[in-house]
Amino acid sequence: MSKIEVNTVAPQCGTTLTLGESGDTVVLGSGASQSGFGRTGTVDWQTSIKTSTFTAANGEGYFVNTTGGAVTVNLPAGSVGAIVAIKDYAQTFDTNACTVSANGSEKIENLTADLELSTEGLAVTLVYADATRGWQAVNSNEVTNVQRFVAATGGTITTVDTNFKVHTFTSPGSFNVTCAGSSSGSNKVDYLVVAGGGGGATQHAGGGGGGGFRGSFPSPGCNAGTTTVSAQAYPITVGGGGARTPTGPNVNTPASSGGNSTWNTITSAGGGGGGSYSNPPGAGTTGTAGGSGGGGGSRAPGSTTTQTAGGAGNTPPQSSPASPVQGHAGGYGVGHQIGGGGGGGAAAVGGNANPNAGVGGAGKQNNIDSNNYYWAGGGGGGSHCQSAGAGGIGGGGGGGTESGGGAAGAGGGSAINAGGAGENGGSPNNSKGGNGGDNSGGGGGSAGNNNSNAGNGGSGIVILRYKFQ
Repeated sequence: MSKIEVNTVAPQCGTTLTLGESGDTVVLGSGASQSGFGRTGTVDWQTSIKTSTFTAANGEGYFVNTTGGAVTVNLPAGSVGAIVAIKDYAQTFDTNACTVSANGSEKIENLTADLELSTEGLAVTLVYADATRGWQAVNSNEVTNVQRFVAATGGTITTVDTNFKVHTFTSPGSFNVTCAGSSSGSNKVDYLVVAGGGGGATQHAGGGGGGGFRGSFPSPGCNAGTTTVSAQAYPITVGGGGARTPTGPNVNTPASSGGNSTWNTITSAGGGGGGSYSNPPGAGTTGTAGGSGGGGGSRAPGSTTTQTAGGAGNTPPQSSPASPVQGHAGGYGVGHQIGGGGGGGAAAVGGNANPNAGVGGAGKQNNIDSNNYYWAGGGGGGSHCQSAGAGGIGGGGGGGTESGGGAAGAGGGSAINAGGAGENGGSPNNSKGGNGGDNSGGGGGSAGNNNSNAGNGGSGIVILRYKFQ
């Protein structure tokens, strides 16, 4: 190999000097630096991914991976025209920031403070302008087409249908969104919000209404969600079941309504309490309005023609979305020998009392958690001499009947927790109404006798679902 040592190489004529021939590589010796060639505003990107603090070199670009924690990039000493570039390798700068620190007291964008890069997908190129302003960002780019998915904590989390997470709340809590996702991945959530069911009334009266039902699943677009979320904590309220009326004759007040359940802007109203029996002669109390209305109470004497109305459903009316309604009205009650009306359900009105006590209205089916459960069935009415009403499918409690009556009402099944069955009193104190199913939003069943307990309403539930991969 030949070696030529000269101080200056100049062209023989003209102004063009060619080093090497086509296909050759011209390399500076190790440790040598170039001067006078200038740069075109580009850098030489390094193939070693940076995962910990390092010092950058002029003319180099770096892929920085902060998946395992924050990384600091120390800039080289400033010289006019020096250039350094940085790129968020794993789209994690928003989780663990990349800090850029100038050399000594030099400036970045006219400030002596460090520069924090905390935007997901960011790429930035810094050029040293002069000692007055220091390093300047000549271009930056936040990658907007990164495919991201919703990530969250809270409740009981399960994976369904391979690509979806389900968060189930059976008591109050918080849905904590840690990543809001993107439109190219997922940034929307589907929901099921069921309120607590109303309590049943004692003494052959009205069953409780099912809790209000509001749900967005199944949603359009491969069930990828309907409600856009942001990175924040969303409080969750799960309504408790309404209390039954106390035992004892002639209570003359309806049972308690269930509690509301809420998520984000969605509120489902608690089911209305069942209407009570009235004596001395007169109308029983009407069922209370709610997500679904409670069944109407019975009256003395045993008229089969005078009706006591059930409570209205879908109360208060939904705003957005306004359709479908969150529940239905309770059925009417008549004379106590027949009994009270059934509580309304999420999918159907409660049954009227004639010739037997009214059955609870059916709940609504929804498989947001990949189970074909029904939700928010109404409670069955109780009777003195006839068959009691069955609880509505979806957790409604069955009504009770006295010893001289017919069959007790079965509890509503096909729910996350079935409603309890009513009882046919073998003695005056054994004609209980069934409780609504826990976390199903079912209404409580009415009792057949004033010395037997009616059923309490079942508590509600909140279930959220999103695509996570």
